Amino acid sequence: MSAPVGGGLAVRVLVAAASKHGATAEIADRIAARLRSALPAAEVDIQPAGKVTAVGRYDAVVLGSAVYAGRWLDAARNLAVKHSAELARVPVWLFSSGPIGDPPKPHESPVDAAPLVVATGAREHAVFAGKLDRYQLRFAERAVATALRAPDGDFRDWAAIDAWAGDIARELRGV
Repeated sequence: MSAPVGGGLAVRVLVAAASKHGATAEIADRIAARLRSALPAAEVDIQPAGKVTAVGRYDAVVLGSAVYAGRWLDAARNLAVKHSAELARVPVWLFSSGPIGDPPKPHESPVDAAPLVVATGAREHAVFAGKLDRYQLRFAERAVATALRAPDGDFRDWAAIDAWAGDIARELRGV
């Protein structure tokens, strides 16, 4: 395990995510809440990935994206690429949200996840099941979901998300 990021000092953590219909943003909110709870001295900021203009003030970053057609959304991918040099200097964790069903499908990681792990030096890339509510979809998205026979429902595993955030907190504490 790595040395603690804060070395006993308050740690500044950015949690950023790109979300198309809000489900991935809810995962980011949950991760930020768990980090705040586990690291009371930490400063945990949460922002939409498309609003992040700088990452240099942070000691650690958690970056996530909804996955559509096997790819991260542009806002998250662009943040990772544009700030890759700065991100490579701090601990980074990536997460993807998107597989649906029981068991969640597709099984494979997003096609752009592996290069983003390398570019950012991420310690880990987690894939969490997502949520599909056809009533939130635009016509074309609804048509694709119907053609793929994608099931409606919230398939997010909050216990797994909480556990992952707990692992990040432990690593940041150096425990």
